[in-house]
Amino acid sequence: MARRKKGDPVSGWVNLDKPYDFGSTQAVGKVRWLFNAQKAGHAGTLDPLATGILPIALGEATKTVSFMTEADKTYRFTLEWGRATTTLDREGETTATSDARPDRAAIEAALPAFIGEVTQVPPHFSAVRVDGERAYDLARDGVDFELAGRTVRIDDLRLIDMPDADHATLEMDCGKGTYVRAVARDLAAALGTCAHVSALRRTRVGPFGEETAITLEKLEDLGHKAALPEALLPVATALDDIPVLAVTAEEAFRLAQGRSIVLVPRQVEALRARLTGGSRVVSAMEGDRLVALAEMRAGSLNPVRVFQLT
Repeated sequence: MARRKKGDPVSGWVNLDKPYDFGSTQAVGKVRWLFNAQKAGHAGTLDPLATGILPIALGEATKTVSFMTEADKTYRFTLEWGRATTTLDREGETTATSDARPDRAAIEAALPAFIGEVTQVPPHFSAVRVDGERAYDLARDGVDFELAGRTVRIDDLRLIDMPDADHATLEMDCGKGTYVRAVARDLAAALGTCAHVSALRRTRVGPFGEETAITLEKLEDLGHKAALPEALLPVATALDDIPVLAVTAEEAFRLAQGRSIVLVPRQVEALRARLTGGSRVVSAMEGDRLVALAEMRAGSLNPVRVFQLT
């Protein structure tokens, strides 16, 4: 007899506005506990010292987490000029100081060099692996090591505010694997000074933005009112960039059983027109219900991930 899973079969996304000094794993555990969910996961780790968007998947939504870890992101962050630290943020020990304070014109002139596909060396205090070990563990242990540069994509980097001579607030749109703290380090070096990140907030992960975000306090309040389902976003939220194919009840039944369905020529043509980047994956929907992620091949649709949603 199969063992009954603990918790409730809750499925959907929670667009959490993660608080300061709260780890991503800790946040997932809290949200899972509030919903008493059987399964939970998150899309894109956010440092404890950062706030903002942390999409948390519950139940069947965990099957779409991989699409969110690849999603584009937006960060808003504040640099404090004049002090570099071991961690490149305000928690680290001072490694260098400078009296130089760049003005607005100098900062704006330096930003274009950081936009596009650029080579970036990750911070020593990062999750990058070095001979099987996390870089941040080696850094904490005082081990001397080097990290290789890698190509990342920065779509835009703009100066938002300069509240005083010691601080500048910027906003960055970027692809996977881009480190804000490394941008701070390299921008300061380009401006002939040093700096660290004094505040960091993620404002967007793919389709998840601040307009639909919810705080832990609000979630707890909804829990007291037995209204937590109000905070759930559909499983398909993470798939907004994937073409949708409407299927019949019979076709949905076949896909749910792991069997392929045959497409008519007009369906093939319509899907090809919407597929980008060489992808063949589409979302099969029966009405408002996500049935499966399926791959189009040779005029048929083959399920690669089936969802047990009602």
